[in-house]
Amino acid sequence: MDDTTPDTFVNRDEALPVIKIPSRDDAPATPEQKQRTRDRLKEQAAKIKGKLEDYGNPETRQSIQDRFLNGIMSQIIPPDDLGDNDSADDSTMRSPEAPKDRRSRTYVARPNFSLPLMTANFRRFNARAGIIFVLQNRLIHLFTWARPTATLSFLAVYSLLCLQPHLLPVLPLAGLLFSIMVPSFLARHPAPANDPRVEASYWGPPIAPPSRVKPVPELSKDFFRNMRDLQNSMDDFSVLHDAANEYVTPYTNFSSETLSSALFAAISLLACLALTASHLIPWRFVALLAGWTATALSHPQIQHLLLSPSPPSPLPLNLRQHLSLLHSNLTAFTTHDILLDAPPPRREVEIFELQHYDPYSDSWEPWLFTPTPYDPSSPLRVAGATTRPRGTRFFGDVEAPGGWAWRGKKWGLDSEAREWVEGRVVGGVEVEVGGEGWVYDLEREGEVVGSPGGKGGRRGPRSGWEEGGGGLEMRKGEWRRRRWVREVERRSVGGQEERPW
Repeated sequence: MDDTTPDTFVNRDEALPVIKIPSRDDAPATPEQKQRTRDRLKEQAAKIKGKLEDYGNPETRQSIQDRFLNGIMSQIIPPDDLGDNDSADDSTMRSPEAPKDRRSRTYVARPNFSLPLMTANFRRFNARAGIIFVLQNRLIHLFTWARPTATLSFLAVYSLLCLQPHLLPVLPLAGLLFSIMVPSFLARHPAPANDPRVEASYWGPPIAPPSRVKPVPELSKDFFRNMRDLQNSMDDFSVLHDAANEYVTPYTNFSSETLSSALFAAISLLACLALTASHLIPWRFVALLAGWTATALSHPQIQHLLLSPSPPSPLPLNLRQHLSLLHSNLTAFTTHDILLDAPPPRREVEIFELQHYDPYSDSWEPWLFTPTPYDPSSPLRVAGATTRPRGTRFFGDVEAPGGWAWRGKKWGLDSEAREWVEGRVVGGVEVEVGGEGWVYDLEREGEVVGSPGGKGGRRGPRSGWEEGGGGLEMRKGEWRRRRWVREVERRSVGGQEERPW
């Protein structure tokens, strides 16, 4: 197995320190849990070592890599989820209340998921990701005061940029010169390796080829160093994500109506102040103070004082206790000073009782309850005679809309059918006057019930409506409906909704 590769960016120091954020549920691990973790890691290492015993054969090297990484991915992702079904059919099957997935191919055309492509892209990325971890490692060393002189030098440059912001465009140009151009020039004019007493000549022709950043060889030590840093970076992201859900989300997702409402009011007030008085704030000194404070708080000794479970006497409470105390104070303030006792909103929902005319028994048969009136101009009727309305056969099966609850126990009949007929501009129907609010379909005298073209079947019941001017009598069609209404009110949900990202 290769050791290192020249001209490659890779973090050859110790593993990057993993971010640790205190949680309310943190508990020290017992010796038995630590021993089980070590045994599990040893078993996994033994399995990997067994798979790499035959790696010496160059002909089977690529297949071993593919089998190794494909085996890992097959354990992570179920086989049923390997396809991409973000098609038009998926959008029709999705619930109206379900959030849209902006990662769908409907919005951005990208390749479908496949294990071979995932494996190849992972190998390519891991072989070239060393520069990311080198930069991450240097930033961690800088802000954790591993070299105090480097941190103080950074603060000096940062202070200069805060006080003189017109020098900010110089920063990327200086980084391009001293981080890329100068090292590349020195690589082409190195000092002779056989005699260090001879100085490098920068005036003559170059004596070395130009340097290029090369990807590390697969399954080399540098390759596994990148995998180590990638594993720690994934853990860092998971820790930050969980910390945001624990310390930020409860204040912004309205799980506590009073607390989130107070925060909303405070942010709105700050936004108004920022629009009117932001030009009065000395932003240079604010940025200077914020940078120095953040860098000072990242010092290991200050971190120890803030995160220690048993702080020394000068610090009466640690960071976790301060956060818990702040949360309790905010909760007590909002509970007493913010009142959200408005009654829940109410709405009126409707359902249509639909009946079908049976020409053989000369009677109307109950059909179902449907949310639409199923009038002659409805899309279902226009689509064809074989398309039937959708609904339920019993009143008890009618459910309230999502997020609402029934307020009364009974439905009310809407006897004024003319209002909803005229409001929907429904044509080709007859409104029953002085009855139970039925609205009938109308057909001409020559047409029959149950067929769109007037072929076959029997005639419907005689109607009292006549078409003016034409002298053609009309008959009632095969459908009639009437409207029922019921009141609903907003339902209070105590659980928290989780949004997928």
